[in-house]
Amino acid sequence: MDNKLTIKLDNQIIEKAKLYARKKNTSLSKLIESYLELLTTTNNSESEEVSPLVKSLSGVLDTKAIPDYKNHLNQKYSK
Repeated sequence: MDNKLTIKLDNQIIEKAKLYARKKNTSLSKLIESYLELLTTTNNSESEEVSPLVKSLSGVLDTKAIPDYKNHLNQKYSK
């Protein structure tokens, strides 16, 4: 059963959200409903995907340098 919900948002946010919804061929209501469903899903923490930012950082760190950095941190914070 669908219910009406009234919320107050910044006009710029609303316009950006409308554009986004239009590009995704969906309504703003459906977009918000999907997002709220995602937030409130009980098993959400188990099925969370890695964000694009985290994916882009994958492999950036030189794994050969990790032991040296761990030693550095141990020396720095063990005092």
